[in-house]
Amino acid sequence: MSQSPYAEQPFIVIWETTQACDLACKHCRAAAIPMRNQEELSTEEAMRLIDDVATMRPQPNFVLTGGDPMKRPDLEEIIRYAARERGLRISITPSATPLVTRERIQACAEAGLARWAFSIDGATPEAHDFFRGQDGSFAITLRAIEELKTLGLPLQINTTVSRYNQGSLPAIGRLVQELGTVLWSLFFLVPVGRGRADDALGPAETELVLGWLEEFARTANCDVKTTEAPQWRRVLRERRPADEQRAPLVADRVGRAPRPVTDGDGFIFVSHKGNVYPSGFLPLALGNVRQTPLSEIYRNSPVLLALRDRSRLRGKCRICAFREVCGGSRARAYAITGDYLESDPYCAHLPDPAAGHRQVRADIRARRDDPAEVR
Repeated sequence: MSQSPYAEQPFIVIWETTQACDLACKHCRAAAIPMRNQEELSTEEAMRLIDDVATMRPQPNFVLTGGDPMKRPDLEEIIRYAARERGLRISITPSATPLVTRERIQACAEAGLARWAFSIDGATPEAHDFFRGQDGSFAITLRAIEELKTLGLPLQINTTVSRYNQGSLPAIGRLVQELGTVLWSLFFLVPVGRGRADDALGPAETELVLGWLEEFARTANCDVKTTEAPQWRRVLRERRPADEQRAPLVADRVGRAPRPVTDGDGFIFVSHKGNVYPSGFLPLALGNVRQTPLSEIYRNSPVLLALRDRSRLRGKCRICAFREVCGGSRARAYAITGDYLESDPYCAHLPDPAAGHRQVRADIRARRDDPAEVR
């Protein structure tokens, strides 16, 4: 067994500032609705959460998501407090709606925002707007990106990978580069919220996309990361073993983690009501920041302790030689099997059984020799 580098603090904290959003995206994890919920964290409660996150060392990246953060009138106040007074690196993932004005973008930038992330899920207006459930969303996105350029804010593009856009990823990748993106983040759909299991890619399709993505990343003028596809690390190890051995021990220039970040292991999610989950795609409630500090929940939750111990994985994920760099999507395992420690059902990799049995025996010996494991 190996100690997770994220045992004491996460690499990234995601706060769902609100469930409210004026779009109706097909994949929406939050199952967003137009109106704000009266049980959202207040401005004061948000600042207490920020205070707690700011005490963590090293400080995590702090991402404001939704719903649509633009629906909160106190957004700039929250950004200013987190960035200017508490020194946090703040990113935001707003929806592309008429609420994204030049004035609002500039106000967020002046408040201390470090990065802006927009979603592009289709290479054409028709494809993107169909996915987002709103005509004109593509045009608003491109217009807002031009405003970001004039203000000098780094741009991240998020794309949800599904059956809707699997074939158009090369075209989306070309557009992402043309827009001057620093990071292309691909989210592999997990059937949660409005996301449906038959919209997600299967094991073979996922493997093909990851193989294509590795080739794309070789020559792209932006960096690439994946969410809920930790097999990406395995693909890189297989195809670029020398490069992976030279992986940095600190976060890179675009804010990616130096080591794998997965549900509950380097990654933590706070809902608009203050409920804490391993991620927004793994709906296992761990506590609420109104009653317990996030730092305490993160360090002590039995669910998180299990997620950070790869020797507790089941099935082929447990015996896989790549479990420490991958570990499978715990959110997908839970969504499909109901067991967050089960094998990732959409992983095509077949581990070597002999090596796996040796690993299991090593796990047993480690537990026997660990005083904390003595019953």
